[in-house]
Amino acid sequence: MYKKKENPLRLLPADPEKRGKIKIRLEDILKERDISLNQLSFRAEMQRTQLRNYRDNKVQRLDIDILLRLCYVLECDLTDLIEYIPPED
Repeated sequence: MYKKKENPLRLLPADPEKRGKIKIRLEDILKERDISLNQLSFRAEMQRTQLRNYRDNKVQRLDIDILLRLCYVLECDLTDLIEYIPPED
C-alpha cells in the first residue's frame, strides 16, 4: 500500500522569526574592501538610497538584477553577499 509523504512545507512555522532570516552582507563587504556607498553607487549605476536599503537589510524582496550588479561590481559570489541564518531553536 502506498503511503503518502508529508509535505515538508506544511511544517513551516507561521511565525517568520522561527524560520530564520536572510542577512545581506553588503556592509561587511564594503568595509572589507574600503569602498564607500557613493563609490558603489557610481560603479553599479544605482541610487544610494536603494543601496542603503540593501546595506541596512531593509529590503523585503531581493531583485536579481541588483544582486547581479553587486556581484559583478564587487567581484564576489552570491553566497558572499547573502547569508541564511537558521532559527536558534
